Amino acid sequence: MIAGIARAGLLLPESILQSDWFSALATFVAVNTLIYVAFAAIKIFPAPRFTRGRGRSRRVETRSIHPDGEV
Repeated sequence: MIAGIARAGLLLPESILQSDWFSALATFVAVNTLIYVAFAAIKIFPAPRFTRGRGRSRRVETRSIHPDGEV
């Protein structure tokens, strides 16, 4: 008997599955899962860079070891 339950998983009676508190719990878990999926998707992509000005050439002076190089 116990081995059959262990193989099938934990089964709850239909009265519990149809109750209001179980529906609320299932809704909370579903929303929480969607939020964490959205967070994971946002972390995959790099952060947007909103630059004003000249883009990559932001320095006024060169920091190269060759002082006559381009800025």
